This record gives sequence, structure tokens and C-alpha cells, in this order.
Amino acid sequence: MLRILISRLLLLALPFAAYYVWRKVAERTGRPMGSTPWAWLVAAGCLLVVLSLVAGVLFHTDNRSEVYVPAQAQPGGAVVPGHFERR
Repeated sequence: MLRILISRLLLLALPFAAYYVWRKVAERTGRPMGSTPWAWLVAAGCLLVVLSLVAGVLFHTDNRSEVYVPAQAQPGGAVVPGHFERR
């Protein structure tokens, strides 16, 4: 769950990072810069997060025809993680 949250936060931060890099390059070349477009950056970040959520729904594998087998402890102390098996 933490991995998914971090990936969403990185997608949200991506427009800000791209703008920062673009702004630094523009300042080095002597281009005049206006104020930071916060609303556009937040909107672009939210759009990326929403697109990733939609892509997750569209491309997620369907496991309705499978049976969940819970995690099991083996005699040697190893743990077999839970998984899905076909019926």
C-alpha cells in the first residue's frame, strides 16, 4: 500500500519538478519569468494521478474466477504468501 501511495505522490509532484527544471533552464538563458502557475501545476498533478487510477482499473487483472489461498506456515518455518489459484 505504501508503494502505491508513494507512486501517486511522485505523479503529483512530477509537474512541479518539470516546472522547476524548466524555470532553472529559462533563468540561465536570461528569459524573464513570471509568477509560478500553482493552479496549473496542481491541476496537472491531479490529472496524472487520476489517469493512473483509471489505468489501474482498466489494466488490473480480474480474479473473480479464482480462489484465494491464504498464507500458510511450512514445517521448516518458511511462510508461503497468500495467492490466487484457478478453479
